[in-house]
Amino acid sequence: MSDTNQKTSVFSNALIWFGAGVSIAEILTGTYFAPLGMSKGISAILIGHIIGCVLLFFAGYIGALSKKSAMETTKYSFGKTGAKFFALLNVIQLIGWTGIMIYDGALSVNGIFAFGSWLWAIVIGALIILWILIGITNLGKFNTIAMASLFILTLVLCKIVFFTKTAAGLAGFTDAAEAMSFGSAVELAVAMPLSWLPLISDYTKEAEKPFKATLASAATYGIVSCWMYIIGMGAAIFTGQSDIASIMVKAGLGIAALIILILSTVTTTFLDAYSAGVSSKTIFAKLSDKWTAIAVTIIGTLGAITFPMDDITEFLYFIGSVFAPMIAIQLADYFVVKSDSSNKNLDILKSVIWFIGFILYRKLMTMDIIVGNSLPDMAVTFLLTVVAGFIAKKR
Repeated sequence: MSDTNQKTSVFSNALIWFGAGVSIAEILTGTYFAPLGMSKGISAILIGHIIGCVLLFFAGYIGALSKKSAMETTKYSFGKTGAKFFALLNVIQLIGWTGIMIYDGALSVNGIFAFGSWLWAIVIGALIILWILIGITNLGKFNTIAMASLFILTLVLCKIVFFTKTAAGLAGFTDAAEAMSFGSAVELAVAMPLSWLPLISDYTKEAEKPFKATLASAATYGIVSCWMYIIGMGAAIFTGQSDIASIMVKAGLGIAALIILILSTVTTTFLDAYSAGVSSKTIFAKLSDKWTAIAVTIIGTLGAITFPMDDITEFLYFIGSVFAPMIAIQLADYFVVKSDSSNKNLDILKSVIWFIGFILYRKLMTMDIIVGNSLPDMAVTFLLTVVAGFIAKKR
């Protein structure tokens, strides 16, 4: 999909992750924070994103330094078979994300121009395929124009939500005030950047300047994602609505709303489909990443047309339980223990530690921890990996 002699600049990496952050799914997730109120809601969003984006940076930096894709880097900790296991889980979650993003986008666009959600799903799917065919290193000025348009239009959306007088207030959210604790809200904010952990190295591995490109990617995504969450929460609090499309219609945006909804869906979902193609090569080396990405887009489009995908909270928590302990082990291995299991078929010790981390995450979900589940789970998993690694080295 990409020219091996062509490297991506810091600016182009930042643009890619700006596109990832501007997302209808992130705005919709932000509406869940409304019961907390503006002050607590923003605090939960910021704390969660700081945790998630620090982890996102280190995950991407491994790929930038090693010049390997996200799933290829898992060989360092889990061996060849272990990498295939995580690549398979990653492809599955990316197919799910592709379907969810197309579903959300099509539903929102249909709220403005009611030609049928299925038709808009096909239009969005076709545009994602066009993005894939253009390729990650060839988007260039095309992507710059798209991101500039999105930036201006999201500023307009922000003005509508926060600076247009409404009388709705917290209507509809008073009964839900106990629906989400602060700790659960933090975890929901962590979950979105966490869902990008198994993808970021697919882009930073192409970076001309590894550290700067990775930092720009994580920082840009974090700022924009917080912005999207806050727009969603603000819409729910100040207008009493969680339907962004209807807010845009009432504000008279029309075609501008159509551009925001379609373009934001395409630029985000492109990353999911592209990375599914890259991850599939870890499982079957002979697969074409480009054509696999196109196949994933088609499957996601069909899923968006066929299945309801309105509540994604459980999906986000499942992603956290799988990939939070995985990346904790990778960070401990790469930056502290400095071990390499890439020549092994399977690193059993690391696999056991991952399983402990997975079970621990599910247990922590039953507790209300102020910093969410991911951070304590990763801290324990990280510590276990470091201790086990140094014991193994002494032996």
